Amino acid sequence: MTDTPPDRPAGSVDPKLLEILVCPVTKGPLEYDSTRQELISRSAKLAYPIRDGIPVMLPEEARRLD
Repeated sequence: MTDTPPDRPAGSVDPKLLEILVCPVTKGPLEYDSTRQELISRSAKLAYPIRDGIPVMLPEEARRLD
């Protein structure tokens, strides 16, 4: 049994959490990419991974966007 609320699919991120998270590099907004399970910072050109429903907000773990 998982701790995911019944109204949210497993592996998804809490929308309230997404509202308060910002890019650690630019402090700018993030976009949620549900397909790739990433949080995208357009201003920093970085994609932060989401692992087991938890955003990994470390610049060294982020994927560079071209």
